[in-house]
Amino acid sequence: MSITDIKKHLDCTYEQALERVPEALAKEGFGVLTRIDVKETFAKKLEVDFRPYTILGACAPKMAFQALSTDLDIGLLLPCNLIVYKDDAGVMVKAIDPEATLGQTGIEGLSEVATLVKAKLIAALGHL
Repeated sequence: MSITDIKKHLDCTYEQALERVPEALAKEGFGVLTRIDVKETFAKKLEVDFRPYTILGACAPKMAFQALSTDLDIGLLLPCNLIVYKDDAGVMVKAIDPEATLGQTGIEGLSEVATLVKAKLIAALGHL
């Protein structure tokens, strides 16, 4: 299985990226609803060390309303997840591709909102 994503590599610290990503998302109408520090969770629950890695759940309320008004079950795919992690060359930021994800549902009426969300996610990553 291949996950279709939108990505941007950053030449900054992990901490700087975690500050900048929510700011960039906000410029495109997204808020961060959830933040999961995977490294911290693994350390506490599994007593293992893992690279700095955070999952952000982002939502643009108008677009979420449109998607949920089309099909209530689409909430299973919300919010839009982004990941921020440290790699050998700096920091990677990736967002799920909503066109690919929502397109797999086969639900009529979602392609318009998926295209809009994708454009806004691309723009948000462009602000980084």
